[in-house]
Amino acid sequence: MWLSPQVIQSIPSLIDGWMMTVALTVLGAIGSLIWGHIALAMQLAPLAPVRWLARLYISFMRGTPALVQLFLVFFSLPLLGLGGRPLLAAALTLGLNSGAYTAEILRGNLRIVTRGQIEAATALGMAPWRIAARIVMPQVLRTSIPALINEFTILLKTTPLASVVAVTELTYAGQMVIARTYTSSQIMLMVSLGYLAVVLPVLALGKHLTRMPRSAAAPLATTGRS
Repeated sequence: MWLSPQVIQSIPSLIDGWMMTVALTVLGAIGSLIWGHIALAMQLAPLAPVRWLARLYISFMRGTPALVQLFLVFFSLPLLGLGGRPLLAAALTLGLNSGAYTAEILRGNLRIVTRGQIEAATALGMAPWRIAARIVMPQVLRTSIPALINEFTILLKTTPLASVVAVTELTYAGQMVIARTYTSSQIMLMVSLGYLAVVLPVLALGKHLTRMPRSAAAPLATTGRS
């Protein structure tokens, strides 16, 4: 039998780790979109200090290791009365880290919105927030889908860092099973299949979403990670 009895008995532990990985990825992706939009709005603000703060955030998140950021967040939460929440620290770190790249992806694709569109909307009396919500961001998000999907897959592959603050995600669960069963090859293959079970549907969804009329397509920004 390809799977040993010990490995079969450990499948529930791997499923629990897989579910934690999915939860971390979803929370991180939501945080990434939120922080990315906030950072983008700050970069477009008329006040220079606000723009500088956004650039400082993006430079820090892109220029320092995610592991260092995780430790910084984890040891800072007790100062806010939120100590003892490793899942919160991991999800917040993933969102903040990925949000910096999301902000750059969105900023790079702002060029798809022509000045004429903004001027026409302004002439019709649309408020700036309505122009952003109904004209700018729908086009930017659609054009950014390939890069955002790529960022999502990188975010998923960053989730094993959560194990350093005692979050039992998929890779860490696999390591604990290996320590008990000494079946590293089988377990690591199952762990790999677990990641693929998340990535492949997302890639298929992204491919479906990017099917658009050729006239609506625009050059994609290259400010994300590769």
